[in-house]
Order: sequence, then structure tokens, then C-alpha cells
Amino acid sequence: MKIVDYRFGHLVLESGHYTSDAIIGPENVYPNWWRKEGHKLCWEDLREAVEKERPEVVVVGRGKFGMMTILPEVRERLAERGIELVEDRTGGAVRRFNELAPERRTLGAFHLTR
Repeated sequence: MKIVDYRFGHLVLESGHYTSDAIIGPENVYPNWWRKEGHKLCWEDLREAVEKERPEVVVVGRGKFGMMTILPEVRERLAERGIELVEDRTGGAVRRFNELAPERRTLGAFHLTR
């Protein structure tokens, strides 16, 4: 999948437009993504999508201003599975997702606001 556009609060894919946080996988989109702890990303927030999509790399967009933090358990669980983690503010994460997705199985988890 390719992300066509991102701006604060909006993510546009070739297949649709999203105005809430979303996970984008090689085959599926998981819209209306909510995290257990708001601006903290824990393993449980990603587990299902990682198990279904089996990515080589996970790209996390931490919000326009980078407010979302990634808990150590996420880093550990991804490393245990040999999955690379790329993180950035959402604008940069969208660019990295689009660069990586054509070459590798890429899962993107995008916080669309702050």
C-alpha cells in the first residue's frame, strides 16, 4: 500500500481516507486505532497487526510533534521477532513507510495528531 498524503489529522491512501489513527499493513488497514495508554505505545497495541501481517519492518509515526512514546516492551518484542523498528514524527514516518513498503513487508502505525 502507498500513502498518498498526510497532514495533521488526515491520512490518505490509494484505498481510502482516514481521520483517526490507523495501522497500515501490506494487505490490511486497521482504522480507528486506539492505544491502551493514549500517548504511549505498548506491545498490546501492535500485537494483533504484527501477528497477522508478519512485517519485516514496523514504522511508527509518533504524531506531528512526536508526542507518542514507544515503550521498551515494544522494542523488545519486535527485536525478538527480528523485526526492524523505524520511528519518527508522523510526517517523516509516512515518507519512510513509502520508501520501505515497495521493497519489504512493512507495517505502519500512525498517530495522526499531536
